Amino acid sequence: MELFNADFGGARITGHGIGPVLEPFSGVSRIAVLRGGGLGDLMFALPAVAALKAAYPGASVTLLGTPVHAELLAQTVGPVDETVILPFAEGVRPGPEDDEEVERFFAAMRGRNFDLAVQLHGGGRYSNPFLLRLGARHAVGTRTPDAAPLERTVPYVYYQHEPLRALEVAGFAGAPPRELEARLEALPEFGQRLAQDLPLGNGGPGLGYDGPGQGRVLVIHPGATDPRRRWPAERFAAVARKAADDGFRVYVVGDSSEKELAEAVVELAAEQSSTEQSPADESGAARPAVESLAGKLSLGELAALLAGSAVVVANDSGPRHLAQALGTSTVGIYWAGNAINAAPLGRSKHRIRLGWVTRCPVCGVDVTQVGWTAPRCPHDESTVKAVEPGEVYEDVLQLTATSPLPHGR
Repeated sequence: MELFNADFGGARITGHGIGPVLEPFSGVSRIAVLRGGGLGDLMFALPAVAALKAAYPGASVTLLGTPVHAELLAQTVGPVDETVILPFAEGVRPGPEDDEEVERFFAAMRGRNFDLAVQLHGGGRYSNPFLLRLGARHAVGTRTPDAAPLERTVPYVYYQHEPLRALEVAGFAGAPPRELEARLEALPEFGQRLAQDLPLGNGGPGLGYDGPGQGRVLVIHPGATDPRRRWPAERFAAVARKAADDGFRVYVVGDSSEKELAEAVVELAAEQSSTEQSPADESGAARPAVESLAGKLSLGELAALLAGSAVVVANDSGPRHLAQALGTSTVGIYWAGNAINAAPLGRSKHRIRLGWVTRCPVCGVDVTQVGWTAPRCPHDESTVKAVEPGEVYEDVLQLTATSPLPHGR
């Protein structure tokens, strides 16, 4: 007699992708995908959404996400059909909870009569009960031992590459992988809007090579949600300075909360040279070679800027993941543990530099123990500050040293 894991819900294995691909559900026309968080969290979920769309070609996919997800998806081209903003709810979307608002949300969602609900939001302690309240005919997701079971569940173990984890869940929903990483397209109107205000160089690599920068755009994002993931501002500034001196136009980006950090990078880069380049814009006014755009761009404009850049240098952060989804080369500064979960898979267009810290520099606690396995210590010391600016800039030069092959080659 053939036996099945109870978390398969009795489904048969029809193939293998990231893990087992189980038989698809029948009659699926409406799919809900739960994924809160920031830009990076959305990028982690998009390959699974693409897989679901391919496996259920007649179905619509509704992302249950956050305002930043809704803004980005409305201003780019991607696989999500609709975004519904989650209410504030513990473990799903942090914020002041309103019981009446939560009830209205679930009443509206149950009225959608979802055929399939997919949980891509963590281990399920809070997100699985949340998903079950949608009332979908089928529910699939990840699960820690203390989480509510769904019809089909993938064991949640923290150290797993996040897009591949989401694809493993999609496989349990009957959807084999189609893409291993997120793919989005910037809308041309946002690029046209940017070009009216900014000198954007000649775009990405592959347009000839007359020197390291050749007027190309380098984007730097020095922020990260967790301060421990942040490379020091002075090290980003050193890369910005080298790039500006080589002819790159450098833009430092971030949201409104990162303005001070971005300005610090710009100021430190200026201090490292007495010959700050100041090319003129169309009005004739001089512009610095290293400039902050933090808090000044919509997400559609940010996407257009990233898509038109030669390379993006950033921490493990949303803008770096977005740049990758848009097809732009990146240099990522990662703590080694985060690289397991979130680093790019390829190296032809992406490089990573790793911080190998395993214990907090202040109190000595083991920082490799995360989530429910150990409490986080209160210290915010960078785990990546040992990465050298020269190494990062060498990666920038390698990724942009592209020239046409001689005729006939």
